[in-house]
Amino acid sequence: QVQLVESGGGFVQAGGSLRLSCAASIRTFSNYVMGWFRQAPGKEREFVATINKSGYYTYYPDSVKGRFTISRDNAKNTVYLQMNSLKPEDTAVYYCAAGPVTTSRITDYNYWGQGTQVTVSS
Repeated sequence: QVQLVESGGGFVQAGGSLRLSCAASIRTFSNYVMGWFRQAPGKEREFVATINKSGYYTYYPDSVKGRFTISRDNAKNTVYLQMNSLKPEDTAVYYCAAGPVTTSRITDYNYWGQGTQVTVSS
């Protein structure tokens, strides 16, 4: 059974940084593409970042490009999201997800964590 557990969320002022982690209990972590998504109150879940199985390819939407960095450590079964220059509009619950293909589509991810809250004050 696959389990994903996020950590590292919290409260930060605008302009600050946070690093999220997602620990995966997956037999062969390196066989999965990993992604980060977020959902703000009253809004749909949206794509934030994805990283391919080897970690050499990453993709971001324009809203976070240049501020967020996704990375992974296949030896530790962990994916990270470094978030810099945070803005109030980044406030959301952040979820990590695992799937077979490198994509921004939510429906292509099979496994999801429970989420971690990130709150950015102005």
